[in-house]
Amino acid sequence: MPVTTVPATAPPGVPAVDADPFSHEVLSDPLPLHARLREAGPVAYLTRYGVYAFARYEQVHAALTNWQGFESGAGVGLTNFRYEKPWRPPSLLLEADPPRHDAPRRVLSAILGARALRRLRDEWAAAAEQLVDEVLTGARTELDAVPALAEAFPLRVFPDAVGLPPEGRENLLPYGDHAFNAFGPNNDLVAKGAPRVAELSAWVASRCAREALAPGGFGARIWEAADRGEITHEQAPLVVRSLLTAGVDTTVHALGAVLHALATHPRQWDRLREDPRLARVAFDEAVRWESPVQTFFRTATTDVTVADGVVVPEGCKILMFLAAANRDPRRWADPDAFDLSRDPSGHVGFGMGIHQCVGQHVARLEAEALLTALARRVTRIEPAGPGRRHHNNTLRAWASLPMRLSA
Repeated sequence: MPVTTVPATAPPGVPAVDADPFSHEVLSDPLPLHARLREAGPVAYLTRYGVYAFARYEQVHAALTNWQGFESGAGVGLTNFRYEKPWRPPSLLLEADPPRHDAPRRVLSAILGARALRRLRDEWAAAAEQLVDEVLTGARTELDAVPALAEAFPLRVFPDAVGLPPEGRENLLPYGDHAFNAFGPNNDLVAKGAPRVAELSAWVASRCAREALAPGGFGARIWEAADRGEITHEQAPLVVRSLLTAGVDTTVHALGAVLHALATHPRQWDRLREDPRLARVAFDEAVRWESPVQTFFRTATTDVTVADGVVVPEGCKILMFLAAANRDPRRWADPDAFDLSRDPSGHVGFGMGIHQCVGQHVARLEAEALLTALARRVTRIEPAGPGRRHHNNTLRAWASLPMRLSA
């Protein structure tokens, strides 16, 4: 059994909450638990897992930006790397802190930065126009927006940008799904993906090799950075792996979130059509409103005093509810509303601080291309039936979104 320093019951002065954020009931509708945790106080204690919980914006933001007090290197999931072996070599970006984190982050930030992505803007805009042309086969089209749009567009443009060959791209989504499930407890969702872990991991590892990546792509440029000595050649494949792990699933689910939001808020869709420059605002507002990445863990590096004098002991895990923070009425006016007149900047849907999502500019560019193409061609977008959720221990996702598009 792993050694643990976590107390079995809630410490004095810390509200105890006996709820399972990874249960199917909560994954289906996490909002009631998020409200309960926010109202419990700035810090709560999840007795089921023996972890502290932050659900208010102030505490989540503070923990995300305080990497010295709340480390990622012990794992951003429930597993504590101090005592337990991770299921794969830890990420050099997500599961590392300075100084180990610094060089890989610098390399990937340069490759995926807004300036570097300008050359892809026209190409991705054209790809989005082509995809919308394909789905609009008639004056009124019904489709499942998840496979037809939210999955189809990232899987069309992102692997090309990385430099992956066409074969095997269908492995990206199940691999990413398992990786994000593994941040939670060892429950049925983890067991579901376990039979394919070895196969999918081997495929991903093979695609991280230099010879598997097309010249000029993100992956090849990571290897070129290793040649220049900016990272080591041993680090290069792990940096490429970070792209393949987090570069598709999160964008797919964020696109699903914004399509669902626009379909269920017709006035906001009209505003986007009137001014397609709101595409990025719509995307970030959907990331705030829906929070495709719901939670991440940190580990206290020392005894850390947080709100109301509560001390989180060294070695204890903290579960940060990003989604709850993104609807905290202490930070947002009318937080449950999806509103394109809002400035959603400051949301923690991409994290915050040195571990903030390094690929967020890529996701925004994909969303801008797809939403702009839809706004030009589609007069009305509306639900054509009830959606169906895809459950994941970390991600808020749709498995199906029946929609009707009117051209």
